[in-house]
Amino acid sequence: MKLFIVGSDKVYAIENFYVKYLREVGIDIFHFPAQSIFYDHYQKNITNKIIYKLGISGILKQINKQFKKQVAQYKPDVIWVFKGMEIFPESLQWAKEQKIKLVNYNGDNPFLFSGKGSGNKNVTNAISLYDLHLTYNRAVKEQMEKEYHIKTEILPFGFDIEETIYDECKKEQEINKVCFLGNPDKHRGFFLQKLAEKGVQIDLYGNDWDKFVQHPNVQTFTPVYADDCWLVLRKYRVQLNLMRPHNPDTHNMRTFEVPAVGGIQLAPYTPDHEIYFTPEKEIFLYTDLDNCVQQINKIISFTTSQSNIIRQSARARSIDAGYSYAERAKQAISIIKSIIE
Repeated sequence: MKLFIVGSDKVYAIENFYVKYLREVGIDIFHFPAQSIFYDHYQKNITNKIIYKLGISGILKQINKQFKKQVAQYKPDVIWVFKGMEIFPESLQWAKEQKIKLVNYNGDNPFLFSGKGSGNKNVTNAISLYDLHLTYNRAVKEQMEKEYHIKTEILPFGFDIEETIYDECKKEQEINKVCFLGNPDKHRGFFLQKLAEKGVQIDLYGNDWDKFVQHPNVQTFTPVYADDCWLVLRKYRVQLNLMRPHNPDTHNMRTFEVPAVGGIQLAPYTPDHEIYFTPEKEIFLYTDLDNCVQQINKIISFTTSQSNIIRQSARARSIDAGYSYAERAKQAISIIKSIIE
C-alpha cells in the first residue's frame, strides 16, 4: 500500500510518529508537509501575515497546486490528511475522482474551533469527502456517524519516549510542588490563579504565563522541548492536566505523556481518563477547583516511597496497555487497510 500523508513535518507534529513507525512496518509513505509550508511562509515576515489576513495571499493556492502535482506523481492508494486546514475541498474531490481513498485525523474538534489554529472552513467543508475519519474523541465519532454517516474510528493520543531518556528522567531530584507545562489561555489562567489564591504553589512552563497569572505562589519559566520536556514532566510531584474548551470530556496528549515518563498526573475527571488509567493508582482525577486542591494536598503529602509506587504503576500501565505511538501506528494502519479491502 502507498500512503500519502498530509500535515506538518515540524518536530512537534504528531504525524511524524505515524510516518516513522509505519515506515518501520514496511508501509510506503510520501510525507507532504502542507502545514509547514504554510507556517514557514506566514511567519517569514509581517508583510506575508498582513496579505494573508486581508485574504489576498496566494500561498494556499500554491500549496494545493503542489499537493496535486505530488499526488499525481506518487499515485497513492490512500491520502491521510491530518486536520487539513491548508487543503481545499476541491483538491480532495479531485483526488477522490482518481479513485484514491481519503482518511482524516483531527487532533482537535472538527465541529468546534477554539482558536485560529484549531480549524477553518477547509476542515468543515471537507468532512463529507472522506472515506474514513479517525478521532481521539468519542463525542466526535458519534456526531460524525450520526450526521454524516461516515465510518469513524477512535485513535487515541499516545506517547513516544526513548528508554535512554526515561532512564535519565528517573534520576531527577523530585520537586514536591505542582507543575503545569503548556501555553496559556484565559481559561487555564483563571483556574491556575484560583489555585494559587488557595495556597497552592505552582511552577508554570510556557510562553507569557506572567500575562495571565500573577501571584506570589506562582513561578513562571520559558517553554521546554524534547528531552527537557520529559524531564519536567517527570520531576514534579504533581503534573496538572487542564483540558481545552473544545475538548472538555475526553483526553489529550498529556494524558499519556505524563504516566509514560513515570509522572504523577492530576487530571480533570473524564470518562476517558477513567478508562485508560486506574484512578488513585495510576492517575488522580479532580471534579472542580476545591476537589483539585484536596487532591493536590493529598499527593503532596505522600512519602517518597508512595510516590515511587504510583510512578511505577503509571509507567507499567502505559507500556503494558500499548499506549505508545508505535502501537497506535499499527492500530491506525489496520483500520486504514479495512477501507481498501
